Formats: sequence, C-alpha cells, structure tokens
Amino acid sequence: MTVFHTALRTAALPLLAVLGACSSSTSQPAEPPRTATATYTTSPAAPAADAALPAGLQATLTANLLKLGHKATVTSISATEIPNLYWVTFEQMPPLYVTGDGRHVIQGEVMRLGAAQPVDISEPLVARSARQAFQAIPASDTVDFAPAGQPKATVYVFTDADCGYCRKLHSEIAQINARGIEVRYLAWPRSPQTMPVMNAIWCSPDRKAAMTQAKQGMPVQAPACKTPVDQQQQLGLRLGVRGTPAIFTEQGVQIGGYLSPDNLAKALGL
Repeated sequence: MTVFHTALRTAALPLLAVLGACSSSTSQPAEPPRTATATYTTSPAAPAADAALPAGLQATLTANLLKLGHKATVTSISATEIPNLYWVTFEQMPPLYVTGDGRHVIQGEVMRLGAAQPVDISEPLVARSARQAFQAIPASDTVDFAPAGQPKATVYVFTDADCGYCRKLHSEIAQINARGIEVRYLAWPRSPQTMPVMNAIWCSPDRKAAMTQAKQGMPVQAPACKTPVDQQQQLGLRLGVRGTPAIFTEQGVQIGGYLSPDNLAKALGL
C-alpha cells in the first residue's frame, strides 16, 4: 500500500517517516535577490500554458478526496506535457498527477523515454515552484554555512537533526565550503520527536553552532521563540520531499539525497 493510499484511508498525511531521494544535475547561475518577507508559497501565478485547465477539475478532485475522508487544499494545478494529465500541489501533502476529470491520480514519477536517460516530466514544474519559494525566503530564516569569499554556487538543503545522512553531510560541511558551495539549511523534521530540536536550533542565538551541536548528537536548548520550522516542513512536503537530506539548487532542481563534496560539486557543474 502506498503512502498516499494509506494517508487517504486514515485522513492524515504524516509523511515524515518516509525516506527517499531523487537526483538530477544542473549548473548554478548567479544568486537572485532574497526578499525580506517569507511567503513559503508554491503557488506562483500560472503561466499562459496553464491557463486552459479543465472546468471543474479542482472542485471534482477536492470532492473525490473528501469522499475518502481527506480534506485536501489544492495550491496549484499545472498542465504537463502529457495530454489530459495535470500536476497538482496541495497543502500538507506531496504533489500528484491527476487526470483532467479529477477521478484518477498517479503517485510517483512519470518518465519520458527516448533519450540516453529517462526524464522525470515533473522536474520543471517542481523547479519552477521551488525556485520562486526559495527566492521568497529571507536570509534570517535559513541556517547558512558559506565559504570564504563569493560562493560559486548555493544549495538549499532540507535537513533533520538526527538523520544519519544529514549528519554525514554536515560533517563534510568544511569540505563543501572549500569547493565554493554555500549551504542554506531548511528545517524538515521527519518525526514529532525532532520538532523540538529543530525549533531549538532556530531559536538559538548562534544557529550555526546549534546546528553543528545537534548534528553531533548533543542536546540543544534555547528559549522558546517563533520559528519558520513548520512552514519550511510544509514547503518541503509541497515540493515532494520525502526524506532528508534533500538538496536543491537555487533554480529549484533537486540534485540529491546525500552527495559527497566531490559529487555535489560535480552536480553543480563546478
């Protein structure tokens, strides 16, 4: 039984325990300006190609999900390259492919064949949403580990305090920085148990030290404060994150899972 199927049956979507990774590669352009206000949205204005959506698709899909006991909030609908197949994003659950009548859904990857490697057709759709969401996140909401001088590339990494591969990636942060790569951490607690730790990191006066402390298995304590941890977790879900670490370029393309410093630099075209 799939995660989505189970979630619909239980009318809940606690996908935090699910692990997974997908990879791609991209070059990294110069960084766009970061705005001062966090919106954490994956609902940019639809381009012209998305304008001609089937009438009633959102209403029918929402009603069919409600019949299964799940009240789903649609945040965006985009046309795909396949006729009558649409990419739909939601609040608090991963995106899905949906047929134009709102009656059939596909969970997982849909691949285009014909080249040397199969291509995930959702990649440009996810990247567009991710790119705009990342640009809207203020610098004060990320925990940044930057190289000396001007970074050659920047990645956004959804992370958790206690996941093994997150800790391995962080243990290599100096090597990553030495290759000219800046890491901007976003919170993605995989379970309710790590939510307090992630909140404590973001409430710490020295977030970098607190992040390193947590990744070394040491307790982190800080006065309670308002944090973006929950918003970042929900953003990850809307972008299809199912496990940590999840590494994205500034252009919104997910290039890992865990990657060694050399492989990360290679994936970024450095």
